[in-house]
Amino acid sequence: MAWLLLALAIASEVIATSALKLSNGLSHLGWSIVVAAGYLTSFALLARVLKLQLDMGTAYAVWSGAGTAAIALIGAAFMGETLTALKIGGILLIIAGVVLLNLAGAH
Repeated sequence: MAWLLLALAIASEVIATSALKLSNGLSHLGWSIVVAAGYLTSFALLARVLKLQLDMGTAYAVWSGAGTAAIALIGAAFMGETLTALKIGGILLIIAGVVLLNLAGAH
């Protein structure tokens, strides 16, 4: 259950961050509402995940790492941002770091 809620927290954070780009500096009310709702939902779900006893370091690493990687890919695919070899390397390092944190916390 905690992992499903964490996935939903990541998805809502990614939606909010994408809407932040589309809001043009929070100058478009509709996108600004999506930003606020998305971040509020994401933090509420992350708080619930932490209450369900998922390790804080692991939960935050997965939440922030997966969100960062997803936003980099969304930026490249849909928002005209560049995806260089260095950026891809950074995304792979994020994924490796999250995997290592999960392995270190495994019982």
